[in-house]
Order: sequence, then structure tokens, then C-alpha cells
Amino acid sequence: MRPAALVSRLATEDEQLGHFLASMGRDGLKRWRRQVAATGGCAKPIRLAGSWSAQTSTGHTLAEYQGGVFVACNNRRLTVCPSCAQVYASDTFHLVRSGLTGGKGVPESVAGHVRAFATLTAPSFGPVHTQPATRTGRPRPCACGRVHSDYDAALGQPIDPAGYDYVGAVLWQAHSTELWRRFTITLARQLAGALGVSATKLGGFLRVSYAKVAEYQRRGLVHFHAVIRVDGPAGPDGPPPPDGVTVELLCRLIRSAAGAVAVVTPESDAVGVRTLRWGRQVDAEPITAGSPGDPAGLARVAGYIAKYATKGTGAISGVDRRIRHEAQIANLEVSEHHRAMIATAWRLGGLAEFAGLNLRRWAHMLGFRGHFLTKSRRYSVTFTTLRAARAEHRQAQALQRLGIADHEDLVVVNDWRMVGVGYRSQAERELAEAVSARLRPRPLGEVGADG
Repeated sequence: MRPAALVSRLATEDEQLGHFLASMGRDGLKRWRRQVAATGGCAKPIRLAGSWSAQTSTGHTLAEYQGGVFVACNNRRLTVCPSCAQVYASDTFHLVRSGLTGGKGVPESVAGHVRAFATLTAPSFGPVHTQPATRTGRPRPCACGRVHSDYDAALGQPIDPAGYDYVGAVLWQAHSTELWRRFTITLARQLAGALGVSATKLGGFLRVSYAKVAEYQRRGLVHFHAVIRVDGPAGPDGPPPPDGVTVELLCRLIRSAAGAVAVVTPESDAVGVRTLRWGRQVDAEPITAGSPGDPAGLARVAGYIAKYATKGTGAISGVDRRIRHEAQIANLEVSEHHRAMIATAWRLGGLAEFAGLNLRRWAHMLGFRGHFLTKSRRYSVTFTTLRAARAEHRQAQALQRLGIADHEDLVVVNDWRMVGVGYRSQAERELAEAVSARLRPRPLGEVGADG
């Protein structure tokens, strides 16, 4: 931006801020700041207008409010809304940890069950720029002959873009959740084989639960990190699995099951048929009981998964919204590698044989169609339960401030309509960011035991 244009923009923003502060007045500004704080400092709140009242069952009004309010956007992505991503990461942390140590309705006995931390990766679709190191940790040259710094934009980009298998990469990404589903089925079958029972009778001996998160690598493909737990036949509420199921056995079978599964794509005259598998880098590490209060650093395991649950594609910016027209792709602020993946997803999405993948809808996610965080039904507490508990706590606080003690005789009447999304000017947005920064005491990556 030229200096004159920058000065003009700053002057305009200062004028907007002056008008905003003047229009609000002191009392109005205090009310506005409370509304921003009530959303946790949401970057793009939903604006509602209407009224709220608390009445007794006989119709006597105890408290009421009329005007506007903000509601948090609840977007999980750090690049879209840091404050809502912080809440999502905190919920993820408690969801994962409760499945490791108990709590939030999960019995503490799960801490004695067999658990492993697994990482399943994507295969190679062509060499990319990396940061290899010696066994002692000293950097060594990439396959391109250079030693890349941590901030080198070439990292994750193909060494030979013309020879990179973009079709295979996008199709693998689109089928990665199906590969995971087949992996969990195969793992259960192999556990049954290890116990000498049929797969149909495995439920009488044990149940497998998990919580997993998808993490984008710099090359634009996802890794899956997962906590996998083996319970007895009654699930987390019952005794542990049979003695023959050890953490060593679980880790071995995780690697075996990952290597045994594959997905074959539909026949296509345009791109042929692909057999899709996991990459060679499959890791499984035991999670064992440790010191009281933080068994084996389980809070760190949960925090690790929570951090990656809020990450985006790593494609700099411009891919947080769906692409509506092919012409948009050329103007996205992304690397050429990610642009090629998006364009490939768009092209494949127009082929009849891949219609079921809905690739154009998910082109902005580089073809990945799954949820970033998933868990099996009986692994632990749900997001719904955590959010309901938080809402009940906030309601109780609000009623306490109003001096309302008898909740059973209370009728709450809400009448709201949506009037907009986000703040109304850049000046208002920047003032809200300042309020939000004060509400976030520490970075997202430092989610700890207190969430």
C-alpha cells in the first residue's frame, strides 16, 4: 500500500472509531464491552436484537432486558476466531482427558485400561522439501540439496511440481476417513484373532474406543493422531479387558491393521483406478499409568490433541470458506502447491464417477471431507454435555446476579431476531480485538490441566 493510501486509511479508521465512541456514550460503551466479553471476545459474533425476561409462573416479571446482544460464532478454527477456538480446544482437552483419567461422568477406573497413542500418516505422492536431520539432531540437506530454515516457504512444496501426483493426493484425502473406518474394523478383528474368538463374539470380551484428530501437514495432507483405548465388555463403566490384551499387543496390532487396509477408487477414464493406503510412517506408543494427578503426562497428550483440533489447512489464508466458482481459485492467497490441490479437487468434483465425494464443496479443504475431531460413542463425555454444563453454569451466575433464588418457579421468555454477523466497522473490530486479547491469558497451544 502506498504511503498516501495508508495515511488515508488510518485517518478513515480513526474517524470511524471517533464516531463509534461518540454514538455509544460512556454507558453504551460499557454495555458494548460487556457484550464482547460475554462472547469471550469472539472475532465475528452473531448480532441479535430483541428482548429477554424472567417471570414467575404467575406472570410477575422479576427482570427484563430489551436491545441488542452478541452471540459467539463458535468457529473452531484459530485463523477465523481465536477466542472461540480457545473454547473448542478447552472442550477437546477435557473430552480427551476424561477418556484417559476419568471425570466428567467417566469412571476413574479407565485409567487402568489398555491405552495407546497412534499416528497414521498419508503416503508420499512425490518428494517435497523437508528438514531432515542426523541421529544427533544436526540439520542435513533436503533432497533438493539445500538446508531449509524453519521459515522457508518451500517447506512442504513439491521438489518437482510437474511430477507430483495431485490426483492421488486429493483422492487419498477424500477417502482418508473411510481408511480410518476400515482401520478400526480391522483392528477389532485382529484383537479377536489374538484372543482366539470370532469377530462377532468380540463384544463379549472387549470394546475398542478412540478419540482422534486430523492434523494438516505442510504438504497439505492430513495425519490422524488418536488415543485408542480397550475396555472390557461393559465399556468404560466396567472392568478392564482380558489379561491377554496388553498395551504391547495393542501397539503391534495398530501397526498391523494400518498396513492391512486399502480403498480402491471407482473406475475413471480420466484418472484411472487408485488403490489408497496409509503411509509407511505408522506409530503406536503405549500410554501407561503414572504419577497421581497427571498419569504419564496424560494432560500433555490431551493438550496435544486439543491444539491440533483447531488448526486449519496451513495454507496461509483464503481457504476458510467454501469456493463457489472456479475463477476464485486463481485469486486465493495460498501457495502454488495448495492452489494445485484445490484446482485438482475442483476438476475431479466435476467427474460423474466422483460425484459422491462432493469434492467441489470441499475443495477449500484440499479434498478432506471429514471432521477434525471424532470419537467413538463410549470413549468419554460429549461436546453437547460439556456445552450444556457451561450454559447451565452461566445461567446460574446470571440469576444469582439478579438475586433470583427460586429457579423452579422461573419462566424465561426469549424473543430474538438476527440482525447481522460480525462488527460493523474496522474500528469496532479492532476495539473488540483489544478486549479479546485481555480475555485470553495464554496462547492456545498452552492448554493445560485446567483447560
